Amino acid sequence: MKKSEKLKGKEKVAAKKKYTTMIVVAAVVIILIAAASWFFFFSPFNARAGDTVSVYYTGALDDGTIFDSNVNGSPLIFTLGRGFVIPGFDEAVTGMSPNTTRTVRIPSEKAYGSYKKELIQVINRSTFPKNIVPIVGEGYTIRRNDGAVSYVKIVNVTQDAITVDENHELAGKDLTFTITLNGIVKQ
Repeated sequence: MKKSEKLKGKEKVAAKKKYTTMIVVAAVVIILIAAASWFFFFSPFNARAGDTVSVYYTGALDDGTIFDSNVNGSPLIFTLGRGFVIPGFDEAVTGMSPNTTRTVRIPSEKAYGSYKKELIQVINRSTFPKNIVPIVGEGYTIRRNDGAVSYVKIVNVTQDAITVDENHELAGKDLTFTITLNGIVKQ
């Protein structure tokens, strides 16, 4: 056998070995990606829609003012994907594992919506319950003309009229929540 034929044979073997190594590495990478995806989407350890979860949270405004917290109290228990909490909170908890903490900023559109000026109304003072003295800044539950019950905040009082605001007090505000997933109860 000639020296050049031996060299060509060694090159062929080296090329085949390199190709085989490349195929094996690609297969391992694909398997790792598939396993990680399965674990993320189907892991019994991550919260997902339909799970009942138990969380502790602290909610703050952009200026750092804390508006709500249950950290030193009972956990909030709700079922993911059922609309029991604001959409952004639901999304933040989805995918979390027990005993993990996440801080998320939720835009107003995924919290209590935008502030709507059309929800400010002037009502005749005679329609306000006689036994309640309306105080500016106070909140009240009233029955609207359509029969629905609404929570309103008094923004102005005159002798003949009362101006009420039906917007949620957090409407139009972006919120920051620090959430700790306490546990998951599978459904």
